[in-house]
Formats: sequence, structure tokens, C-alpha cells
Amino acid sequence: MKKSKSILASTMVVSSLLMQGGLSNAQTAPSTDESIHPFKVHIPESELVDLKKRIKATRWTEKETVDDYSQGVKSKTVHELADYWLTNHDWRKAEARLNAYPQFTTKIDGLDIHFIHVRSKERNALPIILVHGWPGSIIELMKVIDPLTNPTAYGGKPEDAFDVVIPSIPGYGFSEKPATTGWGPTRIADAFVTLMKRLGYKKFLAQGGDWGAVIVDLMAVQSPDDLLAIHTNMPGAVPSGIDKAAVAGEPAPSGLSTEEKHAYEQLVFVYQHVYYGFYMGSRPQTLIGLADSPVGLATFMLDHDARSLELISRSFDGQSEGLTRDDVLDNITLYWFTNTAISSARLYWENKFPYFSPKGVTVPVAVSTFPDELYQAPRSWAEKAYPNLIYYNKLDKGGHFAAWEQPKLFTEEIRAAFKSLR
Repeated sequence: MKKSKSILASTMVVSSLLMQGGLSNAQTAPSTDESIHPFKVHIPESELVDLKKRIKATRWTEKETVDDYSQGVKSKTVHELADYWLTNHDWRKAEARLNAYPQFTTKIDGLDIHFIHVRSKERNALPIILVHGWPGSIIELMKVIDPLTNPTAYGGKPEDAFDVVIPSIPGYGFSEKPATTGWGPTRIADAFVTLMKRLGYKKFLAQGGDWGAVIVDLMAVQSPDDLLAIHTNMPGAVPSGIDKAAVAGEPAPSGLSTEEKHAYEQLVFVYQHVYYGFYMGSRPQTLIGLADSPVGLATFMLDHDARSLELISRSFDGQSEGLTRDDVLDNITLYWFTNTAISSARLYWENKFPYFSPKGVTVPVAVSTFPDELYQAPRSWAEKAYPNLIYYNKLDKGGHFAAWEQPKLFTEEIRAAFKSLR
């Protein structure tokens, strides 16, 4: 437990996907070059049939013995999710949305990396790589592709345009699963810098939340000459001493401002309620049941953080606010069909960096803090963690999956964050 706590606190080969039923033979890429290959998603019908069969065969537990979320995801939510998954969710629609964007694979450091790449038609568009986290995927970032690449159609100006690159983290989605150890955030950061340079971008922007926030921070630390700037919605800004006190669940240190004390209380709550992170950080392979039961996988993925769980639960009650039932199930179904429950969990085991503490970033940084994020970073902490802070904004709506939940606000933040660099 000591190792797992330090991890969280201080925090495919395309042919392999073919074996999982995710790709056709025509999409198999060469394994010995650095070329870029077009990619399309097509899950065989037999896989959809098997999914529904497994959902129907779910062995249900009894209802929780409390009226709140203290025992985890409520039985009612899981039953509503399963019913909707069986009768209403249409994976083919999600597949069509994915295939509406240019997708590719390319081999980097021995792994096939899958990514979406959409070039803007506007001149002087700034290149930006958007990096997802867990339990997210490329699905999490798709709502902002069009507003960023085609700003005039979404209330912006031509000079607001971006070229957008969205990779699948190794072990996630349609990227190859590492077969050896060593694929932690540092190596992933290097791979994503290589990806952007391979696409012809000598200098570029990077944005991330959740794991993406850690990876983007490290991209800036390891390759400062390649990064124009970064944007984060989960900043690594918590002073190390404060982070350690929060892990221990101690009372708030003296001298904190009201804003800092609120952030500290959020951190204490997070460290007391994210045991999925402890488990994936120490025993990811033990979670094999997630690869066998789609409802088990879905339940595990829903229980990321308290605010997101409440929002998702309301969506399955018919109260769409940020995320719809289809949004949630598109993402879970992607994990199911790519069989990445375990391979994605191993990133927690590989990680040696603190989630929330500074990494030593010196490039220009933009920070957007959302109220229902794991913690809402105070400006005072952001300024110390990022000495070249070019933008800071504290929003009054939105949570951990900012681009997914609040795509309009997120798009506006990205435009404003990098306006000074144009």
C-alpha cells in the first residue's frame, strides 16, 4: 500500500487490435518504418452481438445499503446504464463520428500510435496536441475539434484557428499496448513530441487534463525548445509540503488563504476517495474482471471522482447536463472493444511523478481552473509552479472532463489562452 499511495499522491501493434476484433486486415501498418498510415475504425458485428450477450448475462448484486454514494456507484445508475446500453446506444453512430475525422497510425519508439489529425483551412493556424486521460479517450476531446479548426463557424475569428492533433495514449484506445515495462508519462511525452515533429510542426502547443496534464507538463520539461506553450485544466501546482499534508489527511496548514484552503480541502477529499488509483497503481493485472464484464468495466469507469459520478448519474436519470448517456457509453464501449481496461490501468503502475505537484515547467503556461475539478488551483499556487504563467482563469462551471462536459467554455479558454502568442 505504501508504493501505491506514493504513486497516486506524488500522484497496437495494429495486428494486435485485429485479434481483438477492432480492425480490418487492410489497416495493418508496416512495423519497420516511420511512415504515417490512414486508419478507420470498424468493429465487427460479432463483437457487438457478444457485447449485448454479456450485458444480458450480468450477474447483479443486491442494492447498496445507503442512500448516498458512500458505497460507490448506485445500483440504480448501473441498471439504467445497462438498460440503455442494450436498447438505445448505437455504437455505429459513434464509429461514424470517429471516422468523419482523419485518423492515422505511425510507429514511434516501437509502438503504433493512433491519432486524429485535422488541419484548419485558415492561414497561420497554430498546431496543438490535445492529450486525454483515464478513464477518458479520444472520445473525450472530439467535441472541440470543429470549433478549434473552424472557428468562424463557432463564434470565433479566422485568427483563432488551430491545427488539432489528438493521440490515443499507448495502451488506450487504438494505440498499441506496451508489451514491456517503461511506458510511463516521461516516455509518452517524448513519443508525443516525436509525433508532432513527424507531422511537420517545428514548434507547437500542447494541452492536457488528467494524465494529459502530467504528460503535457513533462513534454514542456523535456522538450522546452519544441513547445510554444502549454495549457492545462489540471495544473501541477500544489506545493509539495501541502500535497503531503493532504495525502495524510491533516488539518489545513496555517497561513492558507480562503481560496488555498478550499483547494486543500478538495485535495484531502480526493486522496480519501480515489482508491481505484491506488489499486491500478499497485495491482493492475488483478483487475482482469474488467475485461470480462462490460457492466463491471462501466461501473469501475464511472467511479472516477465524486462530481463526475453525480453528473453521470443524473444523465442516466434523463437530466443531460454536459454529458449525455451516449457520451458516456461511447467512451466505455471504446474501452470494451479495444480491451484496454488493463493496459490503460498499467499507466498508474508505471507513473513515478506526483499528479498535482510542480514538475519544473519553464515554457509559457496557461491555466484554466474549473470548480468541479479534483482541485481548483488558486492563482497563487499556479504562479509559483509556472513562473512563465501567461494566462489564468477561474471558471464557475465545469469539472474534470472539461472539453467533454463544457466544449464551448473549453474552446473559449484555448482561444484566450494562446491569443498573445499569435
